[in-house]
Amino acid sequence: MLETAWGHDLYFASGLGIELRLRESRSLFNRDRIQLKTVLNYASLEMASTSAQMASDSSPSMRRCLYDVFLSFRGEDTRDNFTDHLHTHLVQRGIKTFRDDQLTRGEEIQPKLLKAIEKSRSSIVVFSKKYADSRWCLEELATIMECRQKYGQIVLLIFYHVDPRDVRKQTGSFGDAFTEHEKNWKNKVQRWREALIEVGNISRFHIEVGYESEHIKKIITNIASVILSYKLSFPKENLVGMYDHMKNISLGLNMESNDVRMIMIYGIGGIGKTTIARYVYKQISWRFECCSFLENVERTELLGLQNQLLKDTIVGGNKKISNTDQAAYVIENSLHFRKALIVFDSVDDDMNKLELLVGTHNWFGKGSRIIITTRDKHLRNRLKVDHSYEVVGLKYIEALKLFSQYAFGLDFPKEDFKGLTDRVIHYCQGHPLALKVLGSNLQYKTIHEWDSQLHKLEKEPEMKILNVLKTSYDGLDRSQQKIFLDIACFFEGENRDFASKILDGCKLYGEINIRVLWDRCLITVTSDNRICMHDLIQQMGWQIVREDYPEDPNRWSRLWNIDDIYHAFISEEDAKRRNHISRLVNIKRNMADYRNICPDKKVFVEMKKLRLLKVYSSYGDGYKMTLPDDFEFPPNLRYIH
Repeated sequence: MLETAWGHDLYFASGLGIELRLRESRSLFNRDRIQLKTVLNYASLEMASTSAQMASDSSPSMRRCLYDVFLSFRGEDTRDNFTDHLHTHLVQRGIKTFRDDQLTRGEEIQPKLLKAIEKSRSSIVVFSKKYADSRWCLEELATIMECRQKYGQIVLLIFYHVDPRDVRKQTGSFGDAFTEHEKNWKNKVQRWREALIEVGNISRFHIEVGYESEHIKKIITNIASVILSYKLSFPKENLVGMYDHMKNISLGLNMESNDVRMIMIYGIGGIGKTTIARYVYKQISWRFECCSFLENVERTELLGLQNQLLKDTIVGGNKKISNTDQAAYVIENSLHFRKALIVFDSVDDDMNKLELLVGTHNWFGKGSRIIITTRDKHLRNRLKVDHSYEVVGLKYIEALKLFSQYAFGLDFPKEDFKGLTDRVIHYCQGHPLALKVLGSNLQYKTIHEWDSQLHKLEKEPEMKILNVLKTSYDGLDRSQQKIFLDIACFFEGENRDFASKILDGCKLYGEINIRVLWDRCLITVTSDNRICMHDLIQQMGWQIVREDYPEDPNRWSRLWNIDDIYHAFISEEDAKRRNHISRLVNIKRNMADYRNICPDKKVFVEMKKLRLLKVYSSYGDGYKMTLPDDFEFPPNLRYIH
């Protein structure tokens, strides 16, 4: 049954027994209603997830593997040269490789070796002239081919100075070896021959002439593309919404281009920039000669970051450098001819770090990709990035899934908690960190405890969320912080030019400081030039105003809530504390909840710093504030409405 009329139940059933039932929600971030396409996509995701769970666990991606690669080779031919170099490059790429260097062999192939083959995602077989002389190598090959049939194990073949036809047909040196094996191992020869015949159907690399280092580069790139595509297609955590992010960032990465490209991922704190960058890094790292992911650049000492970058990208780069200028020189010279992938996570506008760590396009070799995450989109001009991507909040259906995973361990809410869940989703406004933190906090709580927590959040934001968001505020200068609080308490939703003119009148440099807040992702400006602020960021601003005296509005610098205004102006119980009200600079008053208010004129006399006063009613003109005949406005008032 498929019903498309909103307001009715929507059912989507499949042969797998999946049923998705949604009701129209009135609190979808104050955005448009969920589109039918989104709902059907979500249903498809659920079906795909169920199908994956029902799939056989025999595929190389679904099995629990101890190793990425099992390396089979004839030690006498290649242990000290080609295979050793190949092994080194595999390990440098982060590919966990089993090399049979230390096993002591007896009459039968050891259980440990069998286990290593079976527990490997893939095998690389290096055929050399004397490979078939060893019955152990042939036994390894036969076991590898069995694992290929049984588990779908990936097998890659390298013919090292040997003719592939001799291997497949057992002629030449391979024919001579089998003539000897027929004498002593007749019961196993047929199994070995079948394994060698089967190699004719598998992708191969043939090394006959040329520099081995160049061959190894090509082999590693091809091997990594196959092996890591399996390894990384199934991340351990379910990254909700990652497909759309990857699709947009891929356009900027333009992996087919051989140019050096810088990509910037920006957005407010906790929106998922680092998670996205880490996911992209894992997906594409196999394509590069060297890689490094430098976390929390903003809060880490420059020299430590430089040494870590050198350690990650240069073989033998463990020697620490004690001078930042020297480290920058070494980084530039070491990476100039190398195809590198580097992520600089959480970058601010620290000029030293930008110049001596991030550098310029010229620092890196052809095909390099540099990814920068930041809360300051102004850096895209300073660093001359090639592509920038703003991370915004999750869509409703994605937010619902992410929150449910943390709160219920499911992809959807429990029946009795649907209404409360919708309130949480509305509160978080698609913010991933908030969804995760609140989901974890509310797990195993009762309905009454959920309701209590949601009421608490109206006055007391969750500190784990607040602290992440407040990092951007702490990085502002004094006038920028004042304007941020003015917007949070007063100008949110107002015209940018209007707000800028008033703030200029208050000597707060409105034009430039509003731009800085926009660049720092603390506000946005809509197409019709209105200033908007994410609900969680606005709540952070309110909390900053309240934090020193949470129970005493008389001591706050700004008032915007009618109950707090009432206590500061009218309430007799607060009258004794009004000697602190002189610090008040802004008042925004909605009269809808109090039809008539007549404040004591003495209160305004004390407000020597009052700059902004707005009195309005969201319910029409039937509400008013009465002022005494001899009322005088404070001397520093710059705007009254």
